[in-house]
Amino acid sequence: MAGIYIHIPFCNQACHYCNFHFSTSLKHKDRLIESILKEIDQRAPLWKDLEYNTIYFGGGTPSILPVSDIEKIKEKLHFSFKIALDAEITLEANPDDLTVEKINLYKKIGINRLSIGIQSFYDEDLKNLNRTHNGQQAETAIINAQNAGINNISVDLIYGIPGLSHKKWLNNIAKVIKMKIPHISAYALTVEPKTALEYKIKKGLYPRVSDEQAEEQFIILKKKLSKENYEHYEISNFALKGWESKHNSSYWQNKAYLGIGPSAHSYKNNVRRWNVANNQHYIKKINTEQYFETELLTPDDRFNEMIMTGLRTKTGVDLNRIKELGKNYYQYIIKETKKHITNGNLTIEKNYIRATENSLFVIENIIRDLFII
Repeated sequence: MAGIYIHIPFCNQACHYCNFHFSTSLKHKDRLIESILKEIDQRAPLWKDLEYNTIYFGGGTPSILPVSDIEKIKEKLHFSFKIALDAEITLEANPDDLTVEKINLYKKIGINRLSIGIQSFYDEDLKNLNRTHNGQQAETAIINAQNAGINNISVDLIYGIPGLSHKKWLNNIAKVIKMKIPHISAYALTVEPKTALEYKIKKGLYPRVSDEQAEEQFIILKKKLSKENYEHYEISNFALKGWESKHNSSYWQNKAYLGIGPSAHSYKNNVRRWNVANNQHYIKKINTEQYFETELLTPDDRFNEMIMTGLRTKTGVDLNRIKELGKNYYQYIIKETKKHITNGNLTIEKNYIRATENSLFVIENIIRDLFII
């Protein structure tokens, strides 16, 4: 089974922390949609051999588009590929886009999972992050989706926001629990290069982000959700039993995935491909091979990816897959993990290397230490 990702590179406005590829101009929207449809036609011959159990409309903000555009792309995918009857079909959405009418149309065309960018239920946080919605719209969007019969909902939350007290953070968590949201993605506010957030901090226009605050709120999140039977199945993702994201899990399990649209990535048979992160270039070059690049992953690359994805998940790194790369890779990882096992950051159980609960906040440092460079 494999997944399909569609990148919709449009947003109403730029969130201060975001470094994903997007445009706030919809001027060339129709040409971009046509280019996405063309790319699907181009890619289909080499990707028809797989069955797809997930489709994910990400961005950007897919909910900014008319539902008819989403339907057009979805119909093309079903015409071009073998899509499982029970496929998980996710659409990322901003709360202020999710009117009752729009949600009902999503359900009608087969969208069965919504990933809603809540971030916070506090207006002051949303304003500081330059989000387009307010706290009441966030609650209303969830209620509207549930009333329409879309219960497979994931919400995004951000912790470590300057001014977000532990009490407010607990209230954000409590609200999504009370609303019976089955999946929560939570991220520490990160200062990415060349973002408005980085600029504002450098100019003294916004408080510096505190790693200590973020770690404390990460611990609060884990404890609270654990008590409510949410499984911490990936470093940033929590789900009630049976509600894990099938699409994102395929990335972490190194399964094949097809990426369509500007900046989208694909992976199959140890080959990675990524499209240009420029809407105009993508549109102009869609009929040539100049809008993407490819890379054949070396055994070292594949080893590093197994470490990077595996240690972020509850499943861990499968040592049998490491062995398949070669005896030297197996010997290397056994040797290099010893110090992390001794200090309590990693364990080896039933042929899997896993991160301990106490090490998850610093797991990126451990992953980098284990990389083959």
